Amino acid sequence: MTSLAPLLEAFFTRRLIFERRASPATIDSYRDSFCLLLRFASAHLGKAPSDLDIADLDAPLIGAFLEHLEAERGSSARTRNSRLAAVRSLFRYAAIRAPQDGAVIQRVLAMSGPRVIQSPVAFLTKAEVEALLAEPNQATWAGRRDYALLAVAVQTGLRLSELTGLHRGDVHVGPGAYVRCTGKGRKERATPLTRSTVAVLRAWMSEHQGAPVTDPLFPSSRGTQLSPDAVQRLVGKHARAATKECPSLGQKNVTPHTLRHTAAMRLLEAGVDTSVIALWLGHERTETTQIYLHADLGIKERALARTTPAHVRAGRYRPPDPLLAFLESL
Repeated sequence: MTSLAPLLEAFFTRRLIFERRASPATIDSYRDSFCLLLRFASAHLGKAPSDLDIADLDAPLIGAFLEHLEAERGSSARTRNSRLAAVRSLFRYAAIRAPQDGAVIQRVLAMSGPRVIQSPVAFLTKAEVEALLAEPNQATWAGRRDYALLAVAVQTGLRLSELTGLHRGDVHVGPGAYVRCTGKGRKERATPLTRSTVAVLRAWMSEHQGAPVTDPLFPSSRGTQLSPDAVQRLVGKHARAATKECPSLGQKNVTPHTLRHTAAMRLLEAGVDTSVIALWLGHERTETTQIYLHADLGIKERALARTTPAHVRAGRYRPPDPLLAFLESL
């Protein structure tokens, strides 16, 4: 039997960090998954985590672990699938390095998680975006920062981690203006900026003329990078305040990801192809962008209008010839 401890250490240090150059977020997610699994297996089998073997983590135990996540920890189907994905990644790594445990490994790799119900994409209408952008008090430094951050988020559709990771040197406001970011999988991409967003960023960056290009684009009051939680709070705060002018905002959970969806829907409504939207958002697969087609009822209504002839009474097709009628009946 193969000891789990050295295999798991090699999986993190060699496979994830050295070979795949996984992002810190991926490493954190995998770390949390295995901490939960090892504690569960230790309590279930009565063995210390460092004494566990690969064979101890068989399919029945992994299945019990997933049930434990749902029943006792209240984990969603998406979270369960994320934990299972981490386990499967380890076992694929182990398949080559521990062939003697191949039967156990294959049974675990054959496991599948519950299907995740895709909820409708939440996005803001044009009136809701205008109400949100009008909320920050631009007479204050924090208000001008929040306004610039919201304007960039709505126009570019950057992820939360991409927004908080922006530096002054990532913004080019000259001809062919764009903002450069590092997204999932350490992939860099450049997103074009509109004239209105360029004007906002020029005004915001002019407050700190000569500042190092390595400074955060949207810093905290102490000059440090804003945390994801801080951005979540400021977006929620301005959205709640904007409900006075736009009551429909009160019916939506407005988050930085909602602003990302809003940018995608604006592009879709403008007739931009989904493959281009996928590149714009940094999606690895164009299939991911298809969710926006389902979100916009207007697209479906326009498709219906093109396929339904106007002022035509519906009728039943009748073959014009007995031979054709015979063939149609087959």
